[in-house]
Amino acid sequence: MPIQVGQDTTKTRKSLSVGDKTFSYYSIPAAEEAGLGEFSKLPAALKVVLENMLRFEDGKTVSVDDIKAFSDWGKNGGKNPVEIAYRPARVLMQDFTGVPAVVDLAAMRDGIVGLGGDAKKINPLVPVDLVIDHSVMIDEFGNPRAFQMNVDREYERNMERYQFLKWGQTAFENFRVVPPGTGICHQVNLEYLSKTVWSDKDQNGEFVAYPDTLVGTDSHTTMVNGAAVLGWGVGGIEAEAAMLGQPISMLIPEVVGF
Repeated sequence: MPIQVGQDTTKTRKSLSVGDKTFSYYSIPAAEEAGLGEFSKLPAALKVVLENMLRFEDGKTVSVDDIKAFSDWGKNGGKNPVEIAYRPARVLMQDFTGVPAVVDLAAMRDGIVGLGGDAKKINPLVPVDLVIDHSVMIDEFGNPRAFQMNVDREYERNMERYQFLKWGQTAFENFRVVPPGTGICHQVNLEYLSKTVWSDKDQNGEFVAYPDTLVGTDSHTTMVNGAAVLGWGVGGIEAEAAMLGQPISMLIPEVVGF
């Protein structure tokens, strides 16, 4: 499924050749040359958010004025409470909030079939990883087989749920399930899921490289910021909206150095 990008009014999209491949990317220096403001002294974290604005600038959800506001943020010492529309590269979910989201997608598929449509059109628009960790119970401990016994018991107790999630992983595009016993979602996110830089084809068939960012349904999602991947903890409804391609409204973030 191709990623959607904006209209690039100020022509900040550039090309980069790596080996035999060519990638497009959105250039902050090009935004400065286009007269959108002074961005060189912004914190690195905010440059990632600024790239998001350049990539999705469409004159509706993201305007040129939203991009210029980042320059004003720098001039005002980080005090420029402008609301922006941010679109994460992916969504991280744990089982308490993630399973109901998959149920919602399944219900939407039933609904579109009832209206005579194609169920396969209902998919997450951004990659979603669902990590089973929050609901796992611990019955055994202190012996060499405790880990395997707990995992086996988890499958026995919740087999219907795992059959449903296995169906979801094969039925939906952009959806993966990390099984119980792999680890907590933040560790899995840091060690396995984060990419730092993504590259995907856009609606024009060209490869676009862009920073890894995410929203996750847990307050500890922000742990991944330590690996140069911006993450925000959000509620289940916000995560589901992001999953369906809706931007998340937020103020230009405050940045605290330590």
